Amino acid sequence: MQTHSLAERPDLVDAFWSIAGDWPTFMLQDPTSDRAYEAAVDAFPQLHLVVMEGEAAVARLHAVPFGHGLADLPARGWDAAMQEAEWLAAKGEAPDLSTVSLIEARVAVDRRGEGLSGALLAEARRRYAALGCRDLFGPVRPTRKWLEPRTAADEYARRVREDGLPVDPWLRAHVRLGGRIVQVAPLSMTIPGTLAQWREWTGLPFDADVSVEVEGGLAPVHVDLANDHAVYVEPNVWVHHDLRSAG
Repeated sequence: MQTHSLAERPDLVDAFWSIAGDWPTFMLQDPTSDRAYEAAVDAFPQLHLVVMEGEAAVARLHAVPFGHGLADLPARGWDAAMQEAEWLAAKGEAPDLSTVSLIEARVAVDRRGEGLSGALLAEARRRYAALGCRDLFGPVRPTRKWLEPRTAADEYARRVREDGLPVDPWLRAHVRLGGRIVQVAPLSMTIPGTLAQWREWTGLPFDADVSVEVEGGLAPVHVDLANDHAVYVEPNVWVHHDLRSAG
């Protein structure tokens, strides 16, 4: 397997996009992502990595320049990072890569469980350090949080095993590589929709003014019958990697 950036291999853009995900339908309705995701790939190819095994793409990593530090990490997490990337892309200026935010690491569904996500994260750390990145952040989506959507995100993020590593597998992968859990991004992704849209996305009735748990959601969906809408607000976890000694 070989890892390439899209700056090195622009011919692999189609392969990068070819890796299918298995996100719940409602997770594909984030308006910020819908606007900004593809533009960020085009504008910052040096930050987008794809892992190839022969002619097949088996994993990819998406990241963007980021204008924040430890003292001012945005509560809007993922959406904030993507919105900033959208603005930068529109300006067309050379980006400052001293600080970068991870956006997504995706492994082909049939290749999960092989350790590819951790290996890709390690490779990203090395490559971004070589580009001059000193601080790598990520609004991390904890892998298993969806199993307990009503648990406070901070409580979940701070849970550790007997060896001191996080209980959550994806947070644990970050910490093993030197990442440090900093704080929760309580408004990391906001997905609004009419009640009809939410019924279509989830197959649930959305017929009462209650918070509704949906499969794959890290938090319940807030329902407002009188005003015919429901809103999902996802908490993520800010993780920081200090890359000053990475290489």
